[in-house]
Amino acid sequence: MLHRLYTRAISFAQSQFAPLWLIIISFSEASFFPIPPDILLCPMILAKRKNAWLYALICTVSSVIGGILGWIIGAFLLHFLAMPIVHFYHAEQQLTALQSKFNTYGVWIILIKGLTPIPYKFVTIASGAAHFPMIPFIAASLATRGIRFFIEALLLYYFGPKIQNFIEKRLVWVTTLFCIILLGGIIAFKYL
Repeated sequence: MLHRLYTRAISFAQSQFAPLWLIIISFSEASFFPIPPDILLCPMILAKRKNAWLYALICTVSSVIGGILGWIIGAFLLHFLAMPIVHFYHAEQQLTALQSKFNTYGVWIILIKGLTPIPYKFVTIASGAAHFPMIPFIAASLATRGIRFFIEALLLYYFGPKIQNFIEKRLVWVTTLFCIILLGGIIAFKYL
């Protein structure tokens, strides 16, 4: 079943609508959607390695624009819209802790947490709720999201066939590891 889903993701990544879906997923993940854009970014780069940099740029810009929406949700719609999102993830205490950390660490919160598998929507919503200034928020988001997605693009561009063969041979192991990393990021967010 995993191999069928993987093959489907690769074929979907080759479609003419894949960049549009990457925009939608990257934008949504930064403000409310639970699935990270890497799920589509990686197969897209593996399918068309020559477009690796373009896909990383699309992912970065869309994520930052989605992050601005997350900031707006946190700043102006905290109780109406943000709290249901936070409640869905059972992360009320984490949001409060993250808001207070913005007062101490400011831009470093965005730079560090934006690189990790911690859902970025929490960083964007918390920065808005803390009324962290928009310009430094955008600059830090561009830096951290760009670093993350361009490193993925770099690795997949240069090691694509080797990584693709590794993934295809050990798909269950790779999928399990990805889920562990994603859950680890969520747990780290809850308890750190």
